[in-house]
Parts: sequence; C-alpha cells; structure tokens
Amino acid sequence: MTATGPATVPVTAALALGDDALVLSHRLGEWAGHAPVLEEEVALANIALDLLGQARVLLSMAGDEDELAYLREERAFRNLQLVEQPNGDFAHTIARQLYFSTYQELLYAELAAGDGPFAPLAAKAVKEVAYHRDHAEQWTLRLGDGTETSHERMRRACEALWKFTGEMFQPVEGLDIDPTGLDRRWQESVTEVLGRATLPLPEGPRTGAWSAGAGRQGLHTEPFGRMLAEMQHLHRSHPGATW
Repeated sequence: MTATGPATVPVTAALALGDDALVLSHRLGEWAGHAPVLEEEVALANIALDLLGQARVLLSMAGDEDELAYLREERAFRNLQLVEQPNGDFAHTIARQLYFSTYQELLYAELAAGDGPFAPLAAKAVKEVAYHRDHAEQWTLRLGDGTETSHERMRRACEALWKFTGEMFQPVEGLDIDPTGLDRRWQESVTEVLGRATLPLPEGPRTGAWSAGAGRQGLHTEPFGRMLAEMQHLHRSHPGATW
C-alpha cells in the first residue's frame, strides 16, 4: 500500500486569492472615520475584518503571512486590479464591492463544493461573503433608485469599474473552477441587481487592450503603489519589532 501525503498547496492560487482579500480589506479600512453614517463605519470595518481573516489563511498557505503582506514589492502581488482601485465616493466603493463580492461568493461556493485545498476555507468564508454581497446589493438598490444625484453617482461608479471585471474570470494556475460558467452566473446576477436599481448595464469591454487584466501577472494601476507604501510603512520602518 502506498502512503499518500498531504495535498500540495497551489501557491499561485493561494497568493492570488489572498492578495485579493488583503488589498480590499485595506481599502475598506480606509473608510474608518470617513463613512457617511456611523452604521456604515461598523459595517465596512466588519467586512474588512472578514477579508483580512481570509487573507491570513490564504497567505499562510503560501508562506509567512507577515512577510508576504509587508515585505513583497509591488510587482510580486497577484491581486486583481479591481480591488486596488481607490475608494472614491461611497457609490464607487459600493460598485467595487458589488462586483467583487458577487464574484467571490460564486467562487467560494464552487470551491466549497469540491475537495481541494481551498474547500475548508471556502465553506466558512462563503457565508461571510454572502453578507458582503447582500450589503453591496442593498446599497446599490438604495443609491440607484434613490435621488437623481445618487442615481447618477452610482451609474458613473458602475461604468468606471466595469473595465476591471473581466480579469476576475481569467484562469489561475491551481484554481480548479469553471471560469466561463462563473462569468456567466456573475453577469446574470449583476445584471439583475442593476436592473432592479434602475441602472443600465455598463457598455464597453471587460477585457482587451484598453481594459484591465494584468494584476494576476503583477502589473498594477498607479494608485496601488501609494496604497502599498502606506500599508507596509510601519513594518518596514521597524523590522523585527515585537509588540
């Protein structure tokens, strides 16, 4: 009888998913003290903490979580360009969250149904992400079908971030999913939500020469470098410090 060892962790996929969660967690944390109402400060902070917990598990599957978070250079990060986009106004943050959490819920549901190395995390995290998606969906409806100003802001936000959505469905080494089917279900879900919010489905490419798609290869947008410098500043300023 041949003994079987533990399953090999697909490091590329662990880094990609871990970096997504880490970077978006930091972006949402930037709302602390700046959210439009107190309740939203708590909600966004809770979502950020959920994502940080996911990031810690995923990055620890690929190596030392602190070293990966705080000592890598910009080109070594494998997160989607969508999650690194600045918060902008509240509508911009909600559109980014709607796009990403819809994708993440579908992704984790598919991973949880399998028996791969990400299944245990996905089975737990999909419940958290369902709340993230519902939170973004409710605000999309509230803003889209609200005042003329809120409708226009939400429309502009959805349109501005649309070009970053195609990258979510590009194949990732070690991620055993059906990206085409995932993309189809994502489009159906987002189209339905935007329709109920009286918002048009954005036009324009989701991939291609003039759209995003290189975050998984370590190519990032200009705002990411500034965000990373802020996120890593304390750790790099006091290397080896204990608290």
